[in-house]
Parts: sequence; structure tokens; C-alpha cells
Amino acid sequence: MEGQEEKKVEKTWKPTAAGILAIISGAIGCIYRVILYAVFSPLGLWGLGAPSEILLLMLGVVAIDGGVCALKRKSWGTALAGSICALFSPLGIPLGILAIIFVAIGKSEFN
Repeated sequence: MEGQEEKKVEKTWKPTAAGILAIISGAIGCIYRVILYAVFSPLGLWGLGAPSEILLLMLGVVAIDGGVCALKRKSWGTALAGSICALFSPLGIPLGILAIIFVAIGKSEFN
């Protein structure tokens, strides 16, 4: 259409930083859960903690997926969900909070 210009949004470092932080946090969380399973399962000590550990492992996977979406600037909702899930890894508090802040500030850069 004539008269309508496509709005170009300047790409900043914020979604990239959020994606990297979410991926790091999610990967650490997944590795941590797998190591816990590998150590405690053969000893028979896994027991009732298994469902919660599986849930936390899935949160790590969502954090990684959200980090990838933030790097690609594809889906703001998925990137935000991944940043929130990044809070639940062993290093989640500092990394997850920063990822949430950067995704929220960089919302205008997402499709």
C-alpha cells in the first residue's frame, strides 16, 4: 500500500542478553537435574523426589526454548516464559531476574 511505511525497530543487546542468560540458566538446571538423577537413582535414593525433579528438568528445557526465541526475537511470550522458567535453576535467581528484565524491556523488538 502506498503511504504506509514499514516500521523498522532497532535491534539492541537486551533480547540477546536475555536469551543467553535464559539458555545458560536452563542448561545448568538440566545438567544439574540429570547429574542428580544419575547419582541418586542407582542408590535407590531418588524415591518421591522424582516427580518434582522431572518438573524442574522440564522447566530447564522451557528456559532453553525461551532463550532461543529471545535470540531470534520470534515470540515475546515464549521468551518471557523461558525467562521465568530460568528462575528455577540452581543459578536462577540472578540470571532469571536479569533475563526477565531484559525481555520485558526489549518487548518492542519481538514479532
